[in-house]
Amino acid sequence: MPPQNLARQRLLIKGGKVVNDDHSVVADVYVEDGVVRQMGPNLNPQPATGLVVLDATNKLVIPGGIDTHTHMQFPFMGSRSKDDFYTGTKAALAGGTTMIIDFAIPRKGCSLIEAFDTWKSWADPKVCCDYALHVAVTWWSNQVKEEMKSLVENKGVNSFKMFMAYKDLYMVNDEELYEAFSCCKELGAVAQVHAENGDLIALGAKKMLAMGITGPEGHEMCRPEEVEAEATQRAITIANAVNCPLFVVHVMSKSAARVISNARREGKVVYGEPIAAGLGTDGTNYWNKDWGHAAAHVMGPPLRPDPSTPGFLMNLLANDDLSVTGTDNCTFDICQKALGKDDFTKIPNGVNGVEDRMSVIWEKGVYSGKMDENRFVAVTSTNAAKIFNLYPKKGRIAVGSDADIVIWDPSATRTISAKTHHQANDFNIFEGMVCHGVPVVTVSRGKVVYEGGAFNVTAGEGKYVSRPPFPPYVYKRVRQREQVCQPVPVKRAPYTDLVSAASIVPK
Repeated sequence: MPPQNLARQRLLIKGGKVVNDDHSVVADVYVEDGVVRQMGPNLNPQPATGLVVLDATNKLVIPGGIDTHTHMQFPFMGSRSKDDFYTGTKAALAGGTTMIIDFAIPRKGCSLIEAFDTWKSWADPKVCCDYALHVAVTWWSNQVKEEMKSLVENKGVNSFKMFMAYKDLYMVNDEELYEAFSCCKELGAVAQVHAENGDLIALGAKKMLAMGITGPEGHEMCRPEEVEAEATQRAITIANAVNCPLFVVHVMSKSAARVISNARREGKVVYGEPIAAGLGTDGTNYWNKDWGHAAAHVMGPPLRPDPSTPGFLMNLLANDDLSVTGTDNCTFDICQKALGKDDFTKIPNGVNGVEDRMSVIWEKGVYSGKMDENRFVAVTSTNAAKIFNLYPKKGRIAVGSDADIVIWDPSATRTISAKTHHQANDFNIFEGMVCHGVPVVTVSRGKVVYEGGAFNVTAGEGKYVSRPPFPPYVYKRVRQREQVCQPVPVKRAPYTDLVSAASIVPK
């Protein structure tokens, strides 16, 4: 279908159970011009001519997934990730995800706006679904502060990511974090952190290599989970000092998750994002005898060798201690990973997940009984839409919402495999996993783009989505605290007694 005819496509999704984060109801959904126009029982929109009818009987009709964390065609560690904005978003649609939020990441000393423009120029001609861009702050100056303001006001950016790891490449120090968080709060943006102690990682890596540990197991051993937990606590402390909302990306360990959970219970405005990899597999893979298998799992922060970690993270996700799910999809094939065959610090960091996330979370979360269908929608779509100010256009099926919709079959199963997936990689970290819960139809912008294993996509059909600042879901509490929780001086009479002479300077 030519792009100019997309707006005229009319869809009727009949007989399914519409599942939002707060309730489920059996209803028909009528879509026109890429927007949900009607919801209710036994809809009969006219004229019938040209109406595409999708039967969702005994299936769920859910908002399209929002993957809050991807890295498509990312130049990193001497290589470039395999999934570009075409293959990556196409794979996303096959998995039931209808929007991704990628990262524009400038080098130290380089322009944030130029990085944003570069990433957007890569994405716009290729994306098959809607997308947005977080922007990384990898250094600090008045220029960076002004560019952050310009990105918020002119480019539709409302989130900035700071790295506490990747020393000498992207890492910022505590003072720079403080300044960046302060700027985010002033602009109404969400501050994000990659939370690991980069100094300890650099020292740990040298130690492991000196001990002759060069394989993928050294990657986890030089950055154990306490390194992640310490940085998480430090980021929360700094953000709280300036009353800035914080979003901790790729929460990978039990100890870091506990830090976030405790902070939320103390009333701090912080959100945690576990990813499909950490919810679906674990770091015992780094000790696999096959080097390629072990290296394929290398990512930062690493998967944790404690095999109870995925279940622990899922429990916290189910109970709102953790809030949303991404993938950190950043695929490198085995040949690329082999850049670090003699030195684990040179293995490009990244795994797959953009196609697998929804099914993995359904299998490990809903099918296992840890969460219900409504919480599934919340953690795969709605909460992300609320945090990043896309709601209710995204993350909800309601009259007026964008028609990003998935017909989900909870009783169907699929076996994840690199042989059948649509991600551009030759390895899948979930290889052989049988997942209950399968997307059978994906609708993006009111168009059926995936049905029964067949695609109907065109590169560039997705759109960049601007995100206004001050998302109410995040900033209502922050703004109120600004008004009523400011420190005030103690009123007292001035001191009028004697004052000691100037202190003696020691020799």
